Amino acid sequence: MEQFDKSNYEALVQQLCSIDEDLRRIVEEYGMPPLWTRPNTFATLVLTILEQQVSLQAAFAAYTKLEAAIGEPTPEKILAMSDAEMRECYFTRQKTGYVRGLATAIYSGQMVLSQFETMPDEQVRHELTKLKGIGPWTADIYLLHALRRTDIFPLGDLALVLALREIKGLDKSVSKETMLELAEPWRPYRSVATMMLWHYYLSRRKSKVALR
Repeated sequence: MEQFDKSNYEALVQQLCSIDEDLRRIVEEYGMPPLWTRPNTFATLVLTILEQQVSLQAAFAAYTKLEAAIGEPTPEKILAMSDAEMRECYFTRQKTGYVRGLATAIYSGQMVLSQFETMPDEQVRHELTKLKGIGPWTADIYLLHALRRTDIFPLGDLALVLALREIKGLDKSVSKETMLELAEPWRPYRSVATMMLWHYYLSRRKSKVALR
């Protein structure tokens, strides 16, 4: 399984710039996209679950509150927390259940995160999505951030879709099939293209705020 890291990331960005002028314009206007990675840990998956269907700021606030309460999250610490303690950390009832389910799977040995490092992408997705509350988006973000797989294209991610529509001048009604076709030339480095599109989305949002 090919990975990206500090040693090859910039070269992969430049390779994509050479084959897609819209991606090249992102780098020309906003600079090199950050290398957004996370460690392959239970805590990373907890944060990713918190990020489901909420703003990154709201998710980070909940995660920060959790860390203040228990330190770095571990399965043992999560399973020892009461419902009330989870609520104090801004966890909804649903996300409490999802994180406890993940904690139980890892604590019992049903799931071993280090084993994912040598599994194909589809097998990792299959194992993760067997757990309640972990869907395709969460699995893709984990594959991209924690395992640093090179060809992940999470079309369930709103920021990615909005950025792709904008740089390609797409209508709001554009199908996922069309978006996948547009991303086909970026294989096998669609993860890096995703980073570039996130960089564009965040940079554009910052510039719009600055103009207000």
